[in-house]
Amino acid sequence: MGNKSSLLLREEEIAQIQEETGFTPNQIERLYSRFTSLDKNDCGTLSREDFLRIPELAINPLSERIVHSFFAESHDDRVNFLQFMRVLAHFRPIRKNRENKLNSRDEKLRFAFSMYDLDNDGKISRDELLAILHMMVGANISEEQLTSIAERTILEADTNNDQMICFEEFCHALERTDVEQKMSIRFLN
Repeated sequence: MGNKSSLLLREEEIAQIQEETGFTPNQIERLYSRFTSLDKNDCGTLSREDFLRIPELAINPLSERIVHSFFAESHDDRVNFLQFMRVLAHFRPIRKNRENKLNSRDEKLRFAFSMYDLDNDGKISRDELLAILHMMVGANISEEQLTSIAERTILEADTNNDQMICFEEFCHALERTDVEQKMSIRFLN
């Protein structure tokens, strides 16, 4: 139970997922095996609690935001395998001739931006930035230092002087950052 065989994925499903996400069939089968091992109820979907059983994710200070990203396109409290794969595709390394829409630099930046944009209004406010900083560093830095970091970040990135960071400003602030490398996970074949 909970560890179904990859045989439950039909060839046409694998082909569709491969086309949409850029993962190889072997990677898809491995990730399906991982997905089904997390699916303790054998219902073909994962809950937020299922995600938090992943040890590496449970200890990540941004785990709440990361888990939230899996549910962004879901209209309920469960995520199916295709939704799971779409989110993971953002973390595929970019390789020549294998880039797809989901793992392009632009999509990686959009994904990163969504981690900070807590209210999904298309802008990162000082309070949102502070909330993320609190998640990342906890009590290791004083409130004054965190506020200073948030305010300095807004000041440096906010080119239209509205006291918020829009997606374009976010991209501009990160233009010299190797987002493709920093937002990539090596998925074994």
